[in-house]
Amino acid sequence: MDKTYQPAELEQKWYQKWEQNGYFSPRGNAAPYSIMIPPPNVTGSLHMGHAFQDSIMDALIRYQRMKGHKTLWQVGTDHAGIATQMVVERKLAAESGQSRHDLGRDAFLEKVWQWKEESGGTITRQLRRLGASVDWDHERFTMDDGFYKAVQEVFVRLYDERLIYRGKRLVNWDPKLHTAISDLEVENKDEQGSMWHFRYPLADGATTTEGNSYLVVATTRPETMLGDTAVAVNPKDERYTSLIGKFVELPLVNRRIPIVADDYVDREFGTGCVKITPAHDFNDYAVGQRHKLPMINVMDQNAAIRATAEVFNSDSSANTDIDPRLPEDLAGLDRYEARKAIVAEFEQLGLLEKIDPHALKVPRGDRSGLVIEPMLTDQWFVATQALAKPAIEAVEDGRIKFVPQQYENMYFSWMRDIQDWCISRQLWWGHRIPAWYDDEGNIYVARNEEEVRSKYQLGSDITLHQDEDVLDTWFSSALWTFGTLGWPESTERLKDFHPTDVLVTGFDIIFFWVARMIMMTMHLIKDENGDAQVPFKTVYVTGLIRDEQGQKMSKSKGNVLDPLDMIDGISLEALLEKRTGNMMQPQLAEKIGKATRKAFPEGINAHGTDALRFTLYSLASTGRDINWDMKRLEGYRNFCNKIWNAARYVLMNTEGEDCGEGEVSLSLADRWIRTRLTETILSVDKAMAAYRFDHASQALYEFIWNEYCDWYLELSKPVLWDEQASAEAKRGTRQTLIQVLETVLRLAHPFMPFITEEIWQRIAPIAGVSGDTIMLSALPEASEQDIDASAIADVEWLKGLIVAVRNIRGEMNVPPGKALSVLLRNASPDDHRRLEANRTFLIKLAKLDSVEALADGDTAPLSATQLLGNLEILVPMAGLIDKEVELKRLQKEQQKLEGEVKRLQGKLGNEGFIAKAPAAVVAKEQEKLAAQVSAIDKLREQIETIKAL
Repeated sequence: MDKTYQPAELEQKWYQKWEQNGYFSPRGNAAPYSIMIPPPNVTGSLHMGHAFQDSIMDALIRYQRMKGHKTLWQVGTDHAGIATQMVVERKLAAESGQSRHDLGRDAFLEKVWQWKEESGGTITRQLRRLGASVDWDHERFTMDDGFYKAVQEVFVRLYDERLIYRGKRLVNWDPKLHTAISDLEVENKDEQGSMWHFRYPLADGATTTEGNSYLVVATTRPETMLGDTAVAVNPKDERYTSLIGKFVELPLVNRRIPIVADDYVDREFGTGCVKITPAHDFNDYAVGQRHKLPMINVMDQNAAIRATAEVFNSDSSANTDIDPRLPEDLAGLDRYEARKAIVAEFEQLGLLEKIDPHALKVPRGDRSGLVIEPMLTDQWFVATQALAKPAIEAVEDGRIKFVPQQYENMYFSWMRDIQDWCISRQLWWGHRIPAWYDDEGNIYVARNEEEVRSKYQLGSDITLHQDEDVLDTWFSSALWTFGTLGWPESTERLKDFHPTDVLVTGFDIIFFWVARMIMMTMHLIKDENGDAQVPFKTVYVTGLIRDEQGQKMSKSKGNVLDPLDMIDGISLEALLEKRTGNMMQPQLAEKIGKATRKAFPEGINAHGTDALRFTLYSLASTGRDINWDMKRLEGYRNFCNKIWNAARYVLMNTEGEDCGEGEVSLSLADRWIRTRLTETILSVDKAMAAYRFDHASQALYEFIWNEYCDWYLELSKPVLWDEQASAEAKRGTRQTLIQVLETVLRLAHPFMPFITEEIWQRIAPIAGVSGDTIMLSALPEASEQDIDASAIADVEWLKGLIVAVRNIRGEMNVPPGKALSVLLRNASPDDHRRLEANRTFLIKLAKLDSVEALADGDTAPLSATQLLGNLEILVPMAGLIDKEVELKRLQKEQQKLEGEVKRLQGKLGNEGFIAKAPAAVVAKEQEKLAAQVSAIDKLREQIETIKAL
């Protein structure tokens, strides 16, 4: 093996071998085990969230594969309707100055497919770099032919069952992209706005209890008043009870609108009067439905004011009773220009009461950045009530479990108040809706036009045209667990791997993806008994990875970390270019550049995939948010070095040597490390069953670093290097060295696949283990019956005594190479036994001249003392140190600490500091003071001890 661990070359070498040899394909004789990768967007690249979730999935798959299960990790990507269309549109505009409308639908879609073939594989290449052992032979794409058939089949079935319908409803409308978007694609941002207070004149001479001839309503969107169809008040608000059922004259459009009573109105907020605009506000839409109010759409797809409004009844039928005309001077104005004009006209009419500054949540499209407009449009919907009921029951009765369990509450709260799902999008890239229309607007749904004519018995003389809309990407991804396995065909893969075992996902898409997968799967997929199948048995919900300060990672903050930069390293110059190179705002670029230089003054060093993965596992607690820690990443890079160097030591002592073919004798240390390995295997098994990757990684780390490397390798040296040791003892230690290393490499492989494979290939033959690859070898098994409790107790005693001597060396500043004499006082029979059995280990590892137990009544010279239970460990100090030099050193240290104590006491005695500083800062300073006082007390004790020598 090379002297130093260099991960980059060996990682790429092994991944290529694994993939070329087909090791990722399903195999094994035990029960099938499957995971579906949450399909990343084809436009995307790997971010820390992907790396975190994919590392967890890979650990689960490798772990179950090594247990002998027939494992499938299904890989694939999502066509990402809006994102992909935007990418290709920008590319088209940059290259030719054309829009998609210049090309036409078919030619534009050809461009999208061309882009997908050339540039759509970024994230799959990155998955390989992360070590993901997915089934590449069956990679899927949500727009491939097989998946398209599944999408069509589901749409047609649900439509025929009256679970999909077309209707006029309020949706999130993006005025730039000209499409409905989902709630997940809306970012609610805190912004400063205004609250305009308008006077609406009361009709028919009515007055308020205060004698006013008007009601005052407040709004943050004055332009929507053109579509008001009521003013609502709280039914218990005595100020307005006499006005309920009466009318106001809506200014500018001269429309009489009723005053209605509704509990939605908070009588303590503002004036207690709320304008109701059902076609332009989701809450107002709900009020309008309760009171059967008409709906008036005053905006077009650009969010500009129409010349003539669209007017509908509450059931979405056309309303011909209300005058649809809008003010001519507003026609065609952008909503914000119209806002200014409307406010000005209210002021001119004397109907503007006041304008107040107002902080509000502004919904913006995550792709376009524009403010989203609630818009009344014709869309396709899934009726979710009937689908939700069995999906709720599946979680209630435990067929599906959430880990951590508290996320069930989030799931239930949404599912028990679920609204119908808008599944249509006004895009070109996506699954085109399989619905056709005749010239009279009648709807026909089937898989293709030929089937439409057959199904509905339509003659060739009837002209049909297909719906222009495509399906929401969440609709196709809701079919992911079974659509990827060949459904609607009854394939062997579907029989083997469905339902899947676990879904690894984030809490933020429980509503948008997890719930919809459960609903769709249970409705469409049945087992051999006709019972609904669940898509997965467990939903493991990961936290969100934040930066080291706990802030969400975002490009605008400049704190995004690319996992591949953690793996391969990146220079400061390249990192700055990546974070600020395309920024249009110089001030923001300068701010991000400054923060980047501060955080990474020399760029980011290469750490390798195994170190990154192990860091992610160590952070995978059951909490929601995870703060990234570069120091921990560096620590696990050192952990990889530790394993590498340990393997080199083992090879030096076992290659070409007798490792147990003859009779062996196991030392106490051999029995102890084998027992600790057994306990570690059991701990990892328990942690993996509970999805506690942090506990599993901690158990491995503690065993490999602290017990195998720091203790056992040292305990092996007195046997291997002792010419007096028997051949049987040496064989036993060599056998233990190689067997324990080989076993723990298999145990660690799911977490650190590359370094374990590289080392295992060298040491497995010496350990008597055959096989082509560690990833297909058996996972270690263990039983509590194999635990040797006496070996653990004896070695813990031995370790405790060695550590006590080392502590005395450190405290008394005794040179590490100076041999010590040690005396034991209050030794029990067990202490005597252990001393005699381990004298050689003690003398070698603690660097002693001698170690003896004092008889009862014996007096000891002046000594430094440590306790191990009731056992006193004494190191006589006479002659070990230069008394005067040591006293001067300790007194100098004491003076330094006393100065720091004085400074801290002054700071904490300053009333200004105590009053202004945060409580956490004050507490930290108090902790520092207590620690320094304690350190001074210990120094004084040492000084008195040395003075007495």
